[in-house]
Amino acid sequence: MTEVLFITGTDTGVGKTVVTAALTARATGSVAVVKPTQAGLTDGAGDLQEVERLTGHTDLHEGIRLLDPLAPTTAGRRQGVALPPVEAHAKAIADLAADRDLVLVEGAGGLLVGLDEAGRNLADLAAELAAPSSFVIVTRAGLGTLNHTGLTVEALRRRNLPIAGLVIGSWPAEPDLAEQCNLEDLPATTGVPVIGRIPAGAGQLDREAFTSAAPGWFL
Repeated sequence: MTEVLFITGTDTGVGKTVVTAALTARATGSVAVVKPTQAGLTDGAGDLQEVERLTGHTDLHEGIRLLDPLAPTTAGRRQGVALPPVEAHAKAIADLAADRDLVLVEGAGGLLVGLDEAGRNLADLAAELAAPSSFVIVTRAGLGTLNHTGLTVEALRRRNLPIAGLVIGSWPAEPDLAEQCNLEDLPATTGVPVIGRIPAGAGQLDREAFTSAAPGWFL
């Protein structure tokens, strides 16, 4: 059966889009990439356009685009736009999953950021799906990551939602003491393996270099 992989983060700005692009680049078979809610843009390049720039992939699907760079519920309220319910997003993802091998779904901000008028979030969206799904949690390398990652893992486990693994969204060329220790402590404290490390600056690579290197960033 088609797998649906949700990419969430411990916070905003942790590298979800670059991780989504890297997962796209390493995937085999047919892959659709979905961004249910894009906040912070009305025109121009959003996260899916960044995935296309890095990978050349074009099976891309955006739900709703909002003006302000805020949580979708807040941005929608300020703009006077009614947000689609999570059921609508779930149906769109299920339709894509009907004839793809893999569907990647990138969330907005962290796991519990509201996506619809009722404040339901990416975890609620995942719970609506019948297709097999799991979460990749994108996390920071440095101080604070153990707490933020642990909270995200706990929230998913309380909802009985599977976790595929952790990916460090920006791994420095010369990690400091905290970063080196966190690489060991993240799986020890959360019980979830680190399945990938994206080199710092990977999002600045050209398409050929990115797609060539991406598979090697994952275990």
